[in-house]
Amino acid sequence: MKQDLYEQVIIYIIENQDKFYRLAYSYVRDQEEALDAVQNAVCKALEHYDELRNGAAVKTWFYRIVVNESLSILREHRKTVQTGGELQEEETYVEKGFEPPDEDLYEQINRLEMETQEIIKLRFYEELSLREIAEVMEMNVSTVKTKLYRGLKTLKLSIQEVDV
Repeated sequence: MKQDLYEQVIIYIIENQDKFYRLAYSYVRDQEEALDAVQNAVCKALEHYDELRNGAAVKTWFYRIVVNESLSILREHRKTVQTGGELQEEETYVEKGFEPPDEDLYEQINRLEMETQEIIKLRFYEELSLREIAEVMEMNVSTVKTKLYRGLKTLKLSIQEVDV
């Protein structure tokens, strides 16, 4: 049984690696850090696959790991910037094929509260269902719905302000 689960996890990771990279990249906005986040997530998943109780939950379980690793890299980067002595201008790298379709919209999403950003990205960029998002975010489905619709309303208002 455990060997079957291990193989299921490996197959899922291999088949969806582009999605995981895109998700990590949407958080860290850096090619190398996104690759690091996915690599760390794969390592953690393979080390802890036996903790997965339900083989049907591989998708949401692994998305949660990727999100946590991406957020961990962001927290680490924030500590480095705050404690670093000399701040240097860093050139932004844009990954071809993984940039959001509308950069202005994406920037508006990134101005929202972090949890709301995560929910919107998982819903519209990763096309997860509300139930799957609730599992990934470890929230109640109704909380996810509330945060999603409140975030979309805020997003709509901020986009209308930009257009005016």
